[in-house]
Amino acid sequence: MLQRWRSTYNEYPKPFWTLMGASLVDNLGRFLLFPYFSLYITKRFGVGLTEVGILFAIFSLSSMVGSFIGGAITDKFGRKSMLLFGLVTSALSSLLMGIVDSLSAFYILSAVVGVLSNGGGPAQQAMIADLLPEKKRAEGYGMHRVVFNISATIGPALGGILANINFLWLFVFDAVSSIITALIVYFVIPETKPEGSEEQEDESLTQSVGGYGKIFRDSPYMAYVLISIIVTIVYVQMNSTMPVYLRDQHDIAPTGYGALLSMNAAIVVFFQFWITRRVSGRAPLKVMAAGTLLYAIGFGMFGFGSTFEYFILAMIVITVGEMVLAPVGQALVASFSPEDMRGRYMAVFGFTWGISFAFGPLIAGYVTDSFDPNWVWYGSFILAMIGVLGYLLLHARIGPQLEDEDSSGLSASTSSAATD
Repeated sequence: MLQRWRSTYNEYPKPFWTLMGASLVDNLGRFLLFPYFSLYITKRFGVGLTEVGILFAIFSLSSMVGSFIGGAITDKFGRKSMLLFGLVTSALSSLLMGIVDSLSAFYILSAVVGVLSNGGGPAQQAMIADLLPEKKRAEGYGMHRVVFNISATIGPALGGILANINFLWLFVFDAVSSIITALIVYFVIPETKPEGSEEQEDESLTQSVGGYGKIFRDSPYMAYVLISIIVTIVYVQMNSTMPVYLRDQHDIAPTGYGALLSMNAAIVVFFQFWITRRVSGRAPLKVMAAGTLLYAIGFGMFGFGSTFEYFILAMIVITVGEMVLAPVGQALVASFSPEDMRGRYMAVFGFTWGISFAFGPLIAGYVTDSFDPNWVWYGSFILAMIGVLGYLLLHARIGPQLEDEDSSGLSASTSSAATD
């Protein structure tokens, strides 16, 4: 086993592993806080899930603005500076969110924080693609998910303990982890932005932002993004609606929900890399459809059961789907994108999360507060099945190109398709 891990370590460059270590620290703080965010808002301000949904919508839409700008800056000036900016502003925002005592002020703060602290997301994703050859990217993003979920294994359990003491500690720990990560990035990780042509170097920031127009005209890629939004709306219910649903409908305490998340993360840690290697080389959009089908089954199950053991089974099904779908989905973005536009393509793909968090919790909150809460999970099943069909139809259109061409060839092909 030790020899196998040593061999795996040697397959990747050292800056990649340093980036993974920095990500581990940063995400540990995030997973101390994020799973309990809905519980914090409902308890501190005495509101229902509709208000929580509005808050998620404000934060997500402003995050999209930050990511949009951050993607352009990442391609123009480089990955490292943008990543550092996002980490530092994230630390400051966590502390502010922990002390604000007015819901209206929290709304305003969420909008500001979303713009400032989410600009570093495209930079980190672009760094991974920069550091790895195309054939290793799916595995590299799979490894990133392993690191992500090591944090998710520890974070929710520790966060549940801290939440029972004082929610403020969650925000403090998140801020400290972001600062530590920023120090690692600043002193250890090199700039990874590929050298561009002289024409690209002379491109102004306004022209870099204007480059998004080319992406929005890339119709196969935008179809991929749209399908991914539908699927991600389903997935975000796990981190927004699910904890309150389990608490209010089935009397499952926050520690029980934290245990489900920790189990989800532990399974990813032990099996993600193995599964990613098994699906590598297969038709990527068919792999996406298979993972989404498991989402449909797993999330749909939450609308029919009532025991904690049953919910454990449903979470296992979701987790297998997540391990199949997520790394391939991120690697596909790198395949679609030209090298000099990688940050902006990553930023547009980030819209799948921004839009999903903007509308998913809001719609689910309205359904929960106004109708039978189980319809959140029935609806999740329907949306996921639409996603399955969408990925299969997109495979029928561009699947051979994804399997046969390199990233520059695919980008040229999709751009041509967009103008046909």
